[in-house]
Amino acid sequence: MLSKTYCAAVVGLEATTITVEVNMTRGVMFNLSGMADTAVRESFSRITAALPNVGYRLPVSSLTINLSPADIRKEGSSYDLSIAIGMLAAHGKLPLDNLDKYMLVGELGLDGKLKPVRAALPIAIRARKEKFKGLVVPRENVYEAAVVNQLEVYGLDDITQVVGLLNGTAHPEPLVIDTRKVFYEQQFKFDLDYADVRGQENVKRALEVAAAGGHNIIMIGPPGSGKSMMAKRLPSILPPLSLEESLETTQVHSVAGKLGRDTSLISQRPFRAPHHTISQVGLCGGTLSAQPGEVSLAHNGVLFLDELTEFSKQTLEVLRQPLEDRKITVARAKYTVEYPCSFMFVASMNPCPCGYYGDPTHSCVCTPGQIQRYMAKISGPLLDRIDIQCEIAALGFDDISKTSPGEPSSAIRERVIAARKIQEERFKGVKGVHCNAQMTERMIHQYAEPDAKSLEILKLGMERLKLSARAYNRILKVARTIADLAGSEKVQSMHIAEAIGYRNLDRGDWAERGI
Repeated sequence: MLSKTYCAAVVGLEATTITVEVNMTRGVMFNLSGMADTAVRESFSRITAALPNVGYRLPVSSLTINLSPADIRKEGSSYDLSIAIGMLAAHGKLPLDNLDKYMLVGELGLDGKLKPVRAALPIAIRARKEKFKGLVVPRENVYEAAVVNQLEVYGLDDITQVVGLLNGTAHPEPLVIDTRKVFYEQQFKFDLDYADVRGQENVKRALEVAAAGGHNIIMIGPPGSGKSMMAKRLPSILPPLSLEESLETTQVHSVAGKLGRDTSLISQRPFRAPHHTISQVGLCGGTLSAQPGEVSLAHNGVLFLDELTEFSKQTLEVLRQPLEDRKITVARAKYTVEYPCSFMFVASMNPCPCGYYGDPTHSCVCTPGQIQRYMAKISGPLLDRIDIQCEIAALGFDDISKTSPGEPSSAIRERVIAARKIQEERFKGVKGVHCNAQMTERMIHQYAEPDAKSLEILKLGMERLKLSARAYNRILKVARTIADLAGSEKVQSMHIAEAIGYRNLDRGDWAERGI
């Protein structure tokens, strides 16, 4: 007898419907075709051990299983459930008329339990597109799959419950989630707030400007000055995710298997802070199954690299293309996968090997040559992609001992959102440009052209501070954002002056002066 069930293969963020054809004849052979990897081939052993343990004894027979289309690589254990149900149907244990109504996804344990799999959300999107009545997933995956409306999503515990659903003896209820309600309830619930930060008003201002314009930022300061603490609070002042951004971000995390059991939609901008020992593959994505890396997991959020100079130079250099293109391509021998990676890049570092260059409370033991070699670990092309360079000084006793709270994140966020709305209106209809950080050179001349007085200040600042040529456009971009925060239509001299102050590492005498 021939039976057909349906599941899905995921390549990148896209799922493709896979038809599982099971044909039973007399004999004792088993054959699995359809470009299946080792995990899929091992499914027969798991299934034949699991079915007797839940009361289904199959007669000895010759089975041929085909996963169609055959030119798409099938990876992982998510095909177990569909193959097992196909085998039961081919042996006459299940009616065939319900099998084409459901997509079946799940790994099968030897006790018949369903175990969670990756990429339930892209699979649910494909199931709705293919007009399946319902999707069956392990209970651990039901919340992320139930985000998709107009589709019955069943989170079941074992294969006996699946059999009951398909033969009509059981009637489990599909999970229904009010996606918008859950999404908006969690948007502004942050554990960390800038109200808890004492002092460091200049750094808060720099981070506010960065958030308002989507600018990449690096913070330089001695140990204990609060660089990491400030960076971790950055998501609390960023504009809230839209539903479209949330869905795309959730898909990336679903494919990577990073969603929690009770997570439906990611409602806050992600904050990723990988350790400095991370590899190039871990940062940008790869492995045999082309999984997304940290740059993609930070999509629509923040990628924070603490102690930037401790990362290997080869690892840092692979960031250049994702920062520029806001997408990354992972190529394998037989296929290529593209992941989105539009994120704010935030980094922190010490000013020298000992960490106390320019610190008034500690003596630096590094020579100018050591400082220059230390800074050379960060290449010019990478610095080229960082708009704001902010120096942080260690807090004094008066600041540390303050009892009054600082300005809350909610107040800063309101100003950031207002500035972003101005930019959305400015770049309406321009593909791929949503904030000032993404402006092309032509847009800079169109929207951030300084007047005569501002141009004179810019010229004077670049000459006195020995700023490099690459700082020119960066200063104008940041000045445009500062003007937006002030509600100014034109870029004025005060905006240029503040923006010049955010190019510290470009100063020609940086390693010869104190902070």
